[in-house]
Amino acid sequence: MSSTGILILMFGGLTVFLLTGLPVAFVLGGLSVLFTVLFWDANALIILILQIFDTMRSEALLAIPLYIFMAVVLQRSGVIEDLYRAMELWFGRLKGGLAIGTVIICVVMAAMTGVVGAAVTAMGILALPEMLRRGYDPKLATGTICASGTLGILIPPSVLTIVYSVTAQVSIGKMLIAGIVPGILLASLYIAYIMLAAWLKPELAPSVSGLPRASLRKRLASLKTLVLPTAIIVMVLGSIFFGIATPTEAAAVGVLGACVAAAMRRHLTLSMLTESSGVTLKSTAMILWITIGAKAYVAIFTGLGGADALLGTIQSLDVSPYLVLAVMMLILVFLGTVLDEIGIILLTVPVFLPVVRFLGFDEIWFGVLYALTIQMGYISPPFGYTLFYIKSTLPKNVGMGTVYQGILPFFLLQMVGLLICVAFPQLVTFLPALMGR
Repeated sequence: MSSTGILILMFGGLTVFLLTGLPVAFVLGGLSVLFTVLFWDANALIILILQIFDTMRSEALLAIPLYIFMAVVLQRSGVIEDLYRAMELWFGRLKGGLAIGTVIICVVMAAMTGVVGAAVTAMGILALPEMLRRGYDPKLATGTICASGTLGILIPPSVLTIVYSVTAQVSIGKMLIAGIVPGILLASLYIAYIMLAAWLKPELAPSVSGLPRASLRKRLASLKTLVLPTAIIVMVLGSIFFGIATPTEAAAVGVLGACVAAAMRRHLTLSMLTESSGVTLKSTAMILWITIGAKAYVAIFTGLGGADALLGTIQSLDVSPYLVLAVMMLILVFLGTVLDEIGIILLTVPVFLPVVRFLGFDEIWFGVLYALTIQMGYISPPFGYTLFYIKSTLPKNVGMGTVYQGILPFFLLQMVGLLICVAFPQLVTFLPALMGR
């Protein structure tokens, strides 16, 4: 069979089996074995074994369980609840203040944990009931939480960024740092939209002038809750930026900081550590199984000539490189509605990267665009992951139709953020460039 035929068959088969709802890891692994035996040789199965051993030997992947464990410990330490109460004191009386505070908390959570599900679920439990109680429009409240929760995909330490870096074989440290400015840009766009919406339509986010104003002393005292999160963020990101530690070593430092934070709040118990370790084990095992399956699939795909066929097709097209980039971004948005971000990266990066290099695009810059696009997929109906994270926290009078309407403006804002980063690549690349000096 020709390389083009193999390309079509492999992607067609993958699409069909994924739509059946079968686990991603087993679909990738099973198809790898099937296509190897059918179109290559049974002896070539040794390639799959070598890919597994290559994954097991990756030191960079050690950062994944460390960052997940850090996130779980911080989530269970009560730090997030205190942060939200502090933001409520500072912004609660303003029009749209609670929504603005929610965005800020999600930025802090992203910088501490990098876990989307934790941010969306926590804010759905803490912020959503409070915003609804104060008369906020349910669409604005749910849209804010869903969109802000996805900032953990972009803002370091992001597990997605680590997996992308390992897969693309680019600097993990530079990729992590590259996400800071675009992440802050997106958060700023969200806050600007909330403020504008509250000003144009006060009924969307009414002020609560009837509440007693917290004293300045009380508000300043609440800022002490920022000390531990800030210290953890500085330790992790600062050690990476200044070259003091590798991303994996920085993850270990973050775990230590999270444990200290939990101990200071008297939440560091044996049962909490046991539960956190169990959650970390399950999440890491899922990621590694997908990693093994995807690496095997891509190895066979490349070995059978599928990658060469795709690159040859791109080379034969007489179109703008940015049009090809746009097509890749659209594919990622679609995949983001049906696959988890780890599966998307492991499946598409080895296929897309040769095209990116051929077009002359910076791989770090492309990685940030990649993360931004997956964010868009995460809030895209009907199957965006954040939509289901928040579903578990919705009151009975708020349906999924409200959530779908609420995320639309934020989806457009994410598109604006993506276009800004495309038009001004320096926003992405200047911090990583400083690291290289």
